[in-house]
Amino acid sequence: MFQHLTALGIQEPKQIERYSLRQEAHKDVLKIYFRKQKGELFAKSVKFKYPRQVKNVLVDGGSNKYKEVTEINRNLTLIIDELNTITKPQKLAKVDTKEKILSDLRHLEKVVSSKIAEIEADLEKLK
Repeated sequence: MFQHLTALGIQEPKQIERYSLRQEAHKDVLKIYFRKQKGELFAKSVKFKYPRQVKNVLVDGGSNKYKEVTEINRNLTLIIDELNTITKPQKLAKVDTKEKILSDLRHLEKVVSSKIAEIEADLEKLK
């Protein structure tokens, strides 16, 4: 029934609790969270990265100017449709833009800090 999710290696799609989708550079990052099993401290999750599709769109026909735009990968849209069937997400009335920007900023800080620590560790190995 959930052919795209099983193609990702997810054996029990009904155990999916929720998912998140965010964009990093030229990739969409899908993170799927499973229901916490008895005896587990944390619920399991898996992460998938999909490159965004790049298209050239005609901006001005008279001057023949094109603009490069990116859009979500077609396979990812099919997977999201299946995830929506399982999780039945509630429609958000209105997303607080300020809160979303702050959340994105905090996430970016964590990613950058982690990458800096990784690079510093690599530098230490060179000494």
